[in-house]
Amino acid sequence: MTLDEQVKGTAEQVSGKAKEVAGAATGDSKSEAKGKLEGLTGKARKAVDDLKEHAEDVVDDVKKKF
Repeated sequence: MTLDEQVKGTAEQVSGKAKEVAGAATGDSKSEAKGKLEGLTGKARKAVDDLKEHAEDVVDDVKKKF
């Protein structure tokens, strides 16, 4: 796992959630949607990083067997 990508993903999730809540509180559906999108982008960034890490582990395991 690259710490940098995990931190970026978490920051996007937190920032997105804040924007989503602010949009909901003010009745601004556009801001709420943008916040939700930013949060989901952060979640996706973390998931891709986790997948990449898992793939690297699988490759390392295969290399050890041969």
